Amino acid sequence: MPSAGPATVVASLDRRGAKSPLESLNALDRLNFFLAALLTGFGPFVAVYLADRRWAPADVGFVLTVAGLAGLLTQVPAGELIDMAEPKRAIVGIGIVAVGLGLLIVGLRPDLPAVFVAAAMQGTAGSVLGPGIAAISLGLVGHDALAERLGRNQRFASIGSIIAAGTLGLIGYGLSTQAIFFASAALAFPTLFALIRIHAADIHFARSCGAAETHLTRPERASRIVLLKDHRLMTFATCLFLFQLANASILPLLGERLAHADGRWSSPVLSALILVPQIIVAALAPWVGRTAASWGRRPLLLIGLGVVPIRSALFALTTDSTLIVLIQVLDGLSGATLGVLTTLVIADLTKGTGRFNLAQAVVGSLSAVGATLSTSISGLVVEKFGDMAGFLSVTAAGLVAVAIPLLFMPETKPLVLPPEPVIH
Repeated sequence: MPSAGPATVVASLDRRGAKSPLESLNALDRLNFFLAALLTGFGPFVAVYLADRRWAPADVGFVLTVAGLAGLLTQVPAGELIDMAEPKRAIVGIGIVAVGLGLLIVGLRPDLPAVFVAAAMQGTAGSVLGPGIAAISLGLVGHDALAERLGRNQRFASIGSIIAAGTLGLIGYGLSTQAIFFASAALAFPTLFALIRIHAADIHFARSCGAAETHLTRPERASRIVLLKDHRLMTFATCLFLFQLANASILPLLGERLAHADGRWSSPVLSALILVPQIIVAALAPWVGRTAASWGRRPLLLIGLGVVPIRSALFALTTDSTLIVLIQVLDGLSGATLGVLTTLVIADLTKGTGRFNLAQAVVGSLSAVGATLSTSISGLVVEKFGDMAGFLSVTAAGLVAVAIPLLFMPETKPLVLPPEPVIH
């Protein structure tokens, strides 16, 4: 009997059955866990593996750039597609299959043309996976319960990343770096199974794209220009651009400093700098979701953004490895707050427009541009003026990122009107 191909697997995602919303929500937990674990295989392990295969550093950098560019170029079309298409699970399923195939290609054919294709597949898949999960979440629980749901999503994703990073590291140490990619590709199967267990009938189509909840088959959508005219959305996008412009270069700057200062201890310390924030995110994300529903979005947004200039200023003042790891705990607070609030604020601002996923794509594209420019700009500053100046430039960009929402960004949490008095 022939094995089922990707098309058969994806087609099965929209068969309907009699399953409860609770089962769909539990499956969403598992989906976030396994998807984060699956994507971990395309993280720093790619650079290590290709370096082991004696790739030139320029070629490794080229491949990583291809993945980033593919994601950047496809984000907006992907957002438009997710808004328009009813079978959200099928879109996410195609992305999962693409990531799994890309991992297999890297493991089997570590030559430049094949890895180029795999990187492009992974970058393109990333454009649908994150927004697709957000759309499914909104379609399942609705806007009022979205804050807590996003916190739960973030917790399971962080736990998945932590466990996968440790497990794949052990596989690479005990077997080979090539085995990492086969093990990662195998995670596509439990990820797809979790996706299938989310029942399509539980995902409200209008809700999932931020449209008004009507009984129309095709919900009405506002004009795309409405997004660009919304000063709140553009303000939010600008502050996230500046946040990434500051934040994305902090770990590379620390890595260079540690390599010069601590020698053989630089790799373990750098690993701790990556894992410690993920542990904090897993612990804090549900609290952020609950608090955003009670306090509102703006206070937590300012806290999350304010962490970056504090971290970078403290890093500029110390080279002690223990202190550096302790300071990096703050990155977990930033990751937990912004990981939840980015999607939540966009959902607030696009409620009733039917353009939720397109808005996610626009904001995500600007954030990606900020992250891409960050390392280049900080590298030039360090080359000209030293690493102290690099951290201080990051601090300045982070302070501007805080000032913009502080001065121009209103609270986005929808007002809850008191019930009208009953007249007897």
